[in-house]
Amino acid sequence: MSAIVDVTEIRRNGVEITDAALERLIPAAEVVPSSIHRAMRHSVFAGGKRLRPILAMEAARTIRGARGQDGLPEGIEELGAAIEMLHTYSLIHDDLPALDNDDLRRGKPTCHVAYGEAIAILAGDALQTQAYEVLAGLKCPAAATVQIIRLIAEATGTVEGMIGGQVLDLEGEGTKPTPDSVDAIHRAKTGALIRVSIVTGGIYAGATAEDVERLTTFGRKAGLAFQIVDDILDVTQDSEHLGKTAGKDLATDKATWPAVFGIEASRNDAARLIREAFAALEPYGQAAEGLRMVARYLVERTH
Repeated sequence: MSAIVDVTEIRRNGVEITDAALERLIPAAEVVPSSIHRAMRHSVFAGGKRLRPILAMEAARTIRGARGQDGLPEGIEELGAAIEMLHTYSLIHDDLPALDNDDLRRGKPTCHVAYGEAIAILAGDALQTQAYEVLAGLKCPAAATVQIIRLIAEATGTVEGMIGGQVLDLEGEGTKPTPDSVDAIHRAKTGALIRVSIVTGGIYAGATAEDVERLTTFGRKAGLAFQIVDDILDVTQDSEHLGKTAGKDLATDKATWPAVFGIEASRNDAARLIREAFAALEPYGQAAEGLRMVARYLVERTH
């Protein structure tokens, strides 16, 4: 793989590549109807870390590096951009008054606060449809494109996917969370999209069935660790550092890892999951170093 294994540089490059693709793929603010395009751009370019696109790119780099190939496959930034559109659509809808009812996201007013509830709903819808338009035109073999679209649709759907996880989260409010309920919510609501970002990045680069199995294991464990850390930050950081309303999970009786296991045990669980995730990457050796470093960042971040 590339000699670049500094996580700061990986993140900087990943954000730059993803933002350039998003800028190109999302209609300009002046394109009619301009209100929807301004709203889409408001949320997409609100300062996201682009972790999911970066994970997709590093998974692709891992597969290529293991085969003696350097760099990223052509066009993978469009896969990352599509995944980021889907992630942003979910955030816009999560923040709505009917769901989490939040007015701060990434340190800025949420979409419905800035543009009204109706436009925010439509902006989320538009980002979802735009994402699948982009996915349909990916620059990889047709069979890989179909597989990628199917896996992403499943990961954002109702059965162990993002939407299903959101439903479980909503229905669990006001009830005492259990280990089983919080695990199911986290694996679906947040973990599924992280996992599929990693897996589809590998598929884009030509991953075999065995590679897909390893990346799935890695992604499942890293995705859960990410959400556990997110839960910890919600109760240990203030809104300014967090970029969203701190303490919201506690105030609404959300099913979180610390609520069930406590903060110290949650930190230990996140660290253990990352160690187990790394074990799945052992066959790739140094080729997976970038992917390991990004995963480590997921559990060491402070916001």
